[in-house]
Amino acid sequence: MLIKNVHINNQKKVQSARIIDGKFSSIGDTLVPEKGEEVIDGKGKVLLPPFIDSHVHLDATLTAGQPEWNQTGTLFDGIRIWSERKKELSIKDVKDRARKTIYQQLKYGIQFIRSHVDTTDPQLIALQALLELKDELKNVVELQLVAFPQEGILSFPKGKELLEQALKEGADVVGGIPHYEFNHFYGADSLKYIVKLAETYNVLIDVHCDEIDDPATRNLEVLATLAYESGLKERVTASHTTAMGSYNDAYTYKLFRLLKMSHINFVSNPLVNMHLGGRFDTYPKRRGLTRVKELTEAGINVSFGEDDIKDPWNPLGNGNMLDPLQMGVYAAQLMGYDQLQNSFNYVTYNGAKTLHISDHYGIAVGQPGNCVLLNGEDFYNVLNKHAEVLYNIRNGRVVAKTIPAQSELYLE
Repeated sequence: MLIKNVHINNQKKVQSARIIDGKFSSIGDTLVPEKGEEVIDGKGKVLLPPFIDSHVHLDATLTAGQPEWNQTGTLFDGIRIWSERKKELSIKDVKDRARKTIYQQLKYGIQFIRSHVDTTDPQLIALQALLELKDELKNVVELQLVAFPQEGILSFPKGKELLEQALKEGADVVGGIPHYEFNHFYGADSLKYIVKLAETYNVLIDVHCDEIDDPATRNLEVLATLAYESGLKERVTASHTTAMGSYNDAYTYKLFRLLKMSHINFVSNPLVNMHLGGRFDTYPKRRGLTRVKELTEAGINVSFGEDDIKDPWNPLGNGNMLDPLQMGVYAAQLMGYDQLQNSFNYVTYNGAKTLHISDHYGIAVGQPGNCVLLNGEDFYNVLNKHAEVLYNIRNGRVVAKTIPAQSELYLE
């Protein structure tokens, strides 16, 4: 396959990329089609590596309104409603909903997904379902599964045992939710337990960390310290960290030294963080977002996730990573022209670092032939127009194609 006349990685010059036997074999500005070769003429559009959803909950997707709608819009009511809905889970239920969502994500150019899976279910039904789906769809999407104790590790009956069992059954990542534990002692102890499991089972760590507006919540400093002292470092991710938006600047300045030393990753979920955050404020009302801009400027890796797609925490969502990206650049005030042009990194290369897959990700010779062709001449216009993913290509094979809609004006 030859993909010609494209702006690779949003670079200004026009180049072409050839994929042979599922890998990028050559990239340059003088490539010409070979006899019988499949050719895609990019016509000056942007070619990026596939989009990455660094944080989503496929076990809960498409359950909004079941058994009730989250009318308060709070994180805690979402957890309460989900605790009732998950009593009705079955393998078929989870797989059908997750498959439908993944197919939609493929249309929007996503090929890599990290999904958190609730382990506070004594039967681990959702995990079993998503492990099956992971294998069934491995040729079109790479799915990482996080063992996620939605209702706590130490604060839920047999929470520790269930979390470890999920790793034994094949979860790729171990997670936690320290701010939801009964007290801050449990929160810190749960993080120590997570690190122990990660070392024992050689898995990554991704913690729902301080997803609350309370500035007194300081689990992030515990997680970063453990990442640094254990040597796990870049294998650790802190998701949400919305309490950081409420920290005072003096404490945050001190914290950033530790964050840099720890090399941990951050995931912000701008759509859901903006929706759930500040719910207990009157005015001034907080944005409920972590310090994306400041983390980025400090050289700390930040990627974006959609988090929830039509579930008890978010009644909207359709699997398009341009949605959280656009919300993120607005809310984090990353609206400078250069910032907008480079913002694709939050849903591509930064996500690859978060998922620890940089060794087989990106448009470069020798890498797997995975890419997306976007209907815009640069990423500024792609984001502004929510441009279509014209082609989603995996290992040199088109897995999704979009024909743009045409609109006509009748002014007289």
